[in-house]
Amino acid sequence: MSVAYTWGTEEAERRLPFPCDSYVPEPDAAYFRAVTVRATPHRLYRWLCQLRAAPYSYDWIDNWGRRSPRTLTPGLERLAIGQSMMRVFTVVDFARDRHVTLRVKHAARAFSLFGDVAVTYLILPEAPERCRLVVKVVVRYPHGVTGFAMRRLLPWGDLVMMRRQLLNLKALAENSS
Repeated sequence: MSVAYTWGTEEAERRLPFPCDSYVPEPDAAYFRAVTVRATPHRLYRWLCQLRAAPYSYDWIDNWGRRSPRTLTPGLERLAIGQSMMRVFTVVDFARDRHVTLRVKHAARAFSLFGDVAVTYLILPEAPERCRLVVKVVVRYPHGVTGFAMRRLLPWGDLVMMRRQLLNLKALAENSS
């Protein structure tokens, strides 16, 4: 499998069940991304919840040039089903210190270039101060020419953006107290 589909992950991680699997029936593709984070699951989870405030990837592209916050925003860790994340996603499932699962908002799905997308950010503890952040993205591409283009472009575009996001979240979780 190409790095565009499996960056940073191990085969055993890709075989795990992910909550996002139940939100996009019969997906056309699945992308996996992962990083090792030297932080507790609780600290990493708090930073995942910060996705309610900003996307934490390339701010000049997906945050309209505003810098994603570099300190935790109190209260963002109190997730609820239906909350917005990164403007185009809705929280559809979560388990404190374990995972956050998102789906492209219903209205966005109707007009989305990307099709129907769900994503799970899964925290896998490895040691008291170390865990893996493994992400699975499931996609059902739109029909027609747009779908044809997205099959080729989305895996690489998602890799570029999510790699930056995961490395930013890793650094922030590792460097915060």
